[in-house]
Amino acid sequence: MNRQLLTVLSVLALALLAWWFFARSGAGGPAPDSGYLPAPAPDEPGDVSAPISLPAARALPTADADFPLAAELNAPDSTAVRDLDLVSQILDAWRSNFPREGNPVGQNVEITAALTGRNLLDLALLPRTHRAINSRGELCDRWGTPLHFHQLSGEHMELRSAGPDRDFGTADDVRWMPADEADLPLR
Repeated sequence: MNRQLLTVLSVLALALLAWWFFARSGAGGPAPDSGYLPAPAPDEPGDVSAPISLPAARALPTADADFPLAAELNAPDSTAVRDLDLVSQILDAWRSNFPREGNPVGQNVEITAALTGRNLLDLALLPRTHRAINSRGELCDRWGTPLHFHQLSGEHMELRSAGPDRDFGTADDVRWMPADEADLPLR
């Protein structure tokens, strides 16, 4: 009997602790200091004509004009070196919007997902339907081969294209690394 009473009291204590935690954290409603202001009350009781202000919906980028850095990526009249330079600029834009995170991390598909808006800010620096993204969600070079992202550090990234022969490690590979990163040791 004592064991059952102890179990019941433990469950009640856990439930009370969970309720207290969620009540203090503001779960289910805005935090007291979040800047949230309730809609103003109608001018007169029963008056439902007073406007209710809702937060503005976030405009999602939809056209190439919304992605100025990506517009030239893999363009027919450009070069592989220019493409890698553009990807580097997109990574610079990422780092300026996520200064505490550094580069997006992971394999090509995870990095591409982050750059197309699957991140904490829903910030898309590339459209998900860009011509440089294949059906598996990988950012590819102009010949359709997924780019290789080599993390040198949290802030430094080497980019590689397999080149026209589509094989890494051959003479036609294109490697891009900014001048200030060229002195970093390769891992």
